[in-house]
Amino acid sequence: MSGADMPAVPGAVTRGTDWPAIAGARQADAAARVPFHIADGGRHWQVGSVARSHLGALARWRPALVVDAAGVTMHCPASARVRFFAEINHRLHADGLIVAWRDETYGVQALDGGHLLATIERAASRFWGTTTFGAHCNGYVAGADGRPGQLWIARRAFTKPTDPGLLDNLVGGGVPYGQSPAACVVREGWEEAGLRPVQMAGLQPGRRLRVARDIPEGFQLEDVSAYDLALPPGLVPQNQDGEVHSFTLMPVAEALARAAAGEMTVDASLVTLDFALRHQVLGTAVAADLAARSAHLWLGPARLGADFR
Repeated sequence: MSGADMPAVPGAVTRGTDWPAIAGARQADAAARVPFHIADGGRHWQVGSVARSHLGALARWRPALVVDAAGVTMHCPASARVRFFAEINHRLHADGLIVAWRDETYGVQALDGGHLLATIERAASRFWGTTTFGAHCNGYVAGADGRPGQLWIARRAFTKPTDPGLLDNLVGGGVPYGQSPAACVVREGWEEAGLRPVQMAGLQPGRRLRVARDIPEGFQLEDVSAYDLALPPGLVPQNQDGEVHSFTLMPVAEALARAAAGEMTVDASLVTLDFALRHQVLGTAVAADLAARSAHLWLGPARLGADFR
């Protein structure tokens, strides 16, 4: 029997399932935000967006920030942008407009081509609506037939500032400036699941997915790279950084059903769906329906490139 003709995994997703993450990935009120540009080299580069409700808070930095109903434009020399962003973001954080603080660096790049214009504190990226990058890994155990039979599913710590207690992939995290998505997965593999680099040498790329949605912290514009990792029977992930409450080894059917029911984070649910489509563990009709509904989120293949030594 060919993969395309395979029946659905017993108890898995049915045609009537909503899989809310597909719609949730692009759930945004475009009228509530205005473009954010940085002036550089005689051109205004759009790098993100800002909530209309926050324009008044940004007016205090005129004339370096030109603020009007049409948008926000930063006029600041390249050599001073990192320092200027830091000043603004610390003030906005003190005012409660930027929540949490990660002490991690993210890039600020043009939306049309990736031209890097500055770097900022990770927690500020949602306020400014800038492009960020995530990397997730599906950890699975193959059955006797060599096909995926079980998925390791994490439950996020209940103290996490975002999506506390929701289900998640085995590994997932934000990609800091200067690191590749694959290298991020390897790093997070140890921090979140206690996997050493040599244990992740079999990492395989899936798709890159684009999430563009309103969230409580602002706007998430994120390219998520999906990866797969086959794990041996008997290996049990061990969280190292306190960000995972627990791990459960679920039959693929159960993991898919729970992702489809909205029990996972949006990102993790989409990465789990990507796994199901690529490994052909859904029936033909169900797979065709979900692929058609989610194809607008696909950017292309994820990339390898991590150093596994």
